[in-house]
Amino acid sequence: MIRRAYQTDLSDEEWVRIEPHLPAPKAAGRPRVHTLRELLDAVFYIVRGGCAWRLLPHDFPPWKTVYHYFRFWRLDGTWERLHEALHQRARVLLGRNPQPSAGIVDSQSVKTTGVGGEERGFDPAKKIKGRKRHLLVDTEGLVMKTKVHSAGVFDRDGIKPLMELVLEDRFPRLSHLWLDAGYNGKGKGKDWVEKALGLSAEVVWPPSRWVWMPEGQEPPPRPAFTVLPRRWVVERTFSWLGQNRRMSKDYERLPESGEAFIYVAMSRLMARRLARA
Repeated sequence: MIRRAYQTDLSDEEWVRIEPHLPAPKAAGRPRVHTLRELLDAVFYIVRGGCAWRLLPHDFPPWKTVYHYFRFWRLDGTWERLHEALHQRARVLLGRNPQPSAGIVDSQSVKTTGVGGEERGFDPAKKIKGRKRHLLVDTEGLVMKTKVHSAGVFDRDGIKPLMELVLEDRFPRLSHLWLDAGYNGKGKGKDWVEKALGLSAEVVWPPSRWVWMPEGQEPPPRPAFTVLPRRWVVERTFSWLGQNRRMSKDYERLPESGEAFIYVAMSRLMARRLARA
């Protein structure tokens, strides 16, 4: 019996873009009972719908099987490799070089739940107890790398484990970063990027709160919201991730699972864009 499709299911065009980047079945061993497409549809349902693994609808493969593949592909790097391959194809579709030369870095503090786990802390600036999602995105807003860590880690320190992933030479053209004021600090953040990685970095400052005016004249009213150059790109990426209910909080016991879900959500977004081209 063929089940009715969910909105999160892959279309035939989207599946064609994803299938070549999935692991091939091993020669030895028991044949699969469920297809990879069914398993991916279940993972995408979890990310978009936000339900717990045990609440996965019964017309999907068993939740233990789906979770096994999600965890195994997290451990062997399949989610990251799939995301990287789709990222390059999405940039070509936009008429850009597959390898970006510039990026934007920012973090998002999110609350955690009672699941437990390590890497949890308090962000005094946002008044949030939980974790931070640190993103490196290209100028189109597509995620290049992500790192999840305690919310108690300041941005100027949290950028180090994120950018150390770039040292693996996966982005050979990367030469410039845009940062916000939270990464400014002597020997940290911006300085560390320039000295340790040899990249140029630019801090995008918000408009000054003080405006000099002649005596007796009132300063002009400041707009309630100001779009900062380049900074808005990564904020839009956080908005894309926020459309997935699983990302509304950090429900994961391990930070690595949170990172994997970011790659899953962005892979789903890019596969949809590639299929529409």
